[in-house]
Amino acid sequence: MKDYYAHSGNDVNRWHLLREHLASVANLAKSYVADWKGAEEAELAGLLHDLGKYGERFQNRLHGQDQGLDHWSQGAYLAIRKGGALAAALAIQGHHVGLQSMQKDDLKKLHPDVLSRQHPQNLSLSESDVDLLENCLEADGLRCIKPKQRLFSGFLGVSEARVDNMLDIRRLFSALVDADFIDTEAHFNGDEDGKSPRMSGLKLNQQGLAQRASEKLSAFINSKSSLPNQTENLHKIRQQLLHACLQGADQKTGVFTLTAPTGSGKTLSMLSFALRHAEQNKLERIILVVPYLSIIEQTAAIYREIFADLGEDFVLEHHSMAGLGAETAKSDAEGNEESQQQNRRQRLLSENWDAPVVITTSVQFLESLFSNRPSGCRKIHRIANSVVLFDEVQTLPTALAIPSLAALSHIARHWHSTMVFATATQPAFDHLHEQVQIQASAGWQPKPIVADHAAMANALRRVHYTWMNEKLTWQALAGVLQTHSQVLCIVNLKRHAHDLWQALETTSDLFHLSTNLCPLHRQSMLEEVRQRLKNGLPCRLIATQCIEAGVDVDFPVVYRAFAPLDAIIQAAGRCNREGRLEVGQAVIFIPACDGRLYPDATYEQAAGVALSLKNELDDAFDLYNPDVIQRYYKRLYTVADPGQLAKPLYEAIKNLNFPEVAHHYRLIKHDAINVVVPYDLERFEQLKLQAEQQGLTVKWIKRARSSSISLYRPRPDDPVWDSLLPVQAFRQGKHYRQDDWFIAANLHDYDEKLGYRKPDSLNCWIA
Repeated sequence: MKDYYAHSGNDVNRWHLLREHLASVANLAKSYVADWKGAEEAELAGLLHDLGKYGERFQNRLHGQDQGLDHWSQGAYLAIRKGGALAAALAIQGHHVGLQSMQKDDLKKLHPDVLSRQHPQNLSLSESDVDLLENCLEADGLRCIKPKQRLFSGFLGVSEARVDNMLDIRRLFSALVDADFIDTEAHFNGDEDGKSPRMSGLKLNQQGLAQRASEKLSAFINSKSSLPNQTENLHKIRQQLLHACLQGADQKTGVFTLTAPTGSGKTLSMLSFALRHAEQNKLERIILVVPYLSIIEQTAAIYREIFADLGEDFVLEHHSMAGLGAETAKSDAEGNEESQQQNRRQRLLSENWDAPVVITTSVQFLESLFSNRPSGCRKIHRIANSVVLFDEVQTLPTALAIPSLAALSHIARHWHSTMVFATATQPAFDHLHEQVQIQASAGWQPKPIVADHAAMANALRRVHYTWMNEKLTWQALAGVLQTHSQVLCIVNLKRHAHDLWQALETTSDLFHLSTNLCPLHRQSMLEEVRQRLKNGLPCRLIATQCIEAGVDVDFPVVYRAFAPLDAIIQAAGRCNREGRLEVGQAVIFIPACDGRLYPDATYEQAAGVALSLKNELDDAFDLYNPDVIQRYYKRLYTVADPGQLAKPLYEAIKNLNFPEVAHHYRLIKHDAINVVVPYDLERFEQLKLQAEQQGLTVKWIKRARSSSISLYRPRPDDPVWDSLLPVQAFRQGKHYRQDDWFIAANLHDYDEKLGYRKPDSLNCWIA
């Protein structure tokens, strides 16, 4: 019997037998989605995903003789022709090029005769005779059998072109992609004894891990609650919230809301819920989804402290800054082998979220659910059998609310998972239930974890709101701020922060926070601010809204430019946070200035809704009253009409077009460039030298993230281009143009207080 190979020789020159690879990927893919209706189809996808590698042209390619080959479409075609498995076919077709269209006419183009005449990627089939390939498969002891249960029995009609069905295809695709990666990696890591698979990650439902983690968390909470810095009232509220979360955790999987005032201990209470809930429902992991990197850094540090005894792989961070802080840079530079191995291990686990606790961003999580790329979808199958905690859910863009809720609702109902939406300002998403039902049958009907959160909010009135009727010039506002020893002022635009800064007398106690500061700079500056607040030293901070939602600072007085209601409440959450004062002061003002007042039309519309509601309710406009918040969101969704805001996305869903869906589902839409800035000169020079020597690499980008800022892409004639050095990029030894990553050419363009300043222009202060 002739041997066919999937991959060339590894370090010990062992070649990867194709029959072993196909069988292994089939078994792995099925195991990743066991007890789900798509399990048999995932197995079939694994069996056929590399069917074209039986072709002689591909075998020659392994010896460097033939290039530009398609070895996957034959398996996709056979999955339809013999297996009747449309989802498997789409997954097989996409495991190299990404999920494509599921329209009947597009799937018909998988026929070898069609592909031989015109291939969408301009490739050649490794073998066009699918019967010949199937004979080779059977000669290797493998058989293509029609699954007894499939995701879809036939082509989808218009009413079936929905978010939920497309998401099921991505789950199957995810299982195939991950299985393929894992088995291929095991081959290339192998030795004389055969393949060397990576060690699987821990799971909460194994070896009593969820219970052990709960005990660690309980001990940590008890140690913190005994500290003297909590007022009696605050301690009581935090205990009430914790008790409600532990009680609610005994329920079956589903969709839940956790509404609790800022500073009430929500972070640890919802983690307590998640661990108890995972134990009760035999769930495998907890995924914490947060909107901002600043929250991730704080939360990850707390989680690692709590679970330190459970191993370094217990908590996994997956975001652009993961493992890229100063300590990581130091260990890399010093050649700390143990630390470097752990960083590599974490990077591997982040590829498929194989860990008990995963901390990630809203962008990473939600865009994966609508992605069509193998790397983006690879981790999706791990979301099943999980507790997913969404912190600060009010940041979900209105335009994407309905498809996002549909996806999450479907996961909770059909993937044995739980969704928790946690915030102090719970959006009225249940108002969208019927619209969500169009995309996922379960709709959106969450259960509250805290039944009487209104009483909790009322008992924790730590801030008094003052609404200024007169508009304030920056000079007038500066005069008011200078009367306070410790004060935070939050404005809506970086340009406004710059104007206010200029109006104030620059002193050692004046600080600025915006995204013009690179992450390492923001982290350092905030630490200094916290220390001054703790020591009772003068401290005035001018910030944009990047300080809201999770940045842990505690000022006695906060000024906030008028904004959407949730932003105002989040700003007040930076005031009297620990309840040490009888009452803190939150002053809401409207700036008297030229130009636009808000970052974009959506933000302006939400602020307008808040202002109209305030004028209508007058003295009854009480931000501690949940009914006011609910009225705000219901009015916002009526005015904004989320169903009309994302028409191109819905059109792509109706057409079952995965690339177009991925293109239109974007949490961050602005076209931006990345600029490495000279905040830490030693680190800056290292990055600059590495870029010159090695060019743009994934490793370099990961290191550069913490020393870079984002700029809206300047116009072609903007003078800023003269002060930016493009990072060289190479592909297969050849230079190619990239226009995403740059290095600041002039050291004086970065200010120790204000961060990056575009030369000869104030455009950097626009947002």
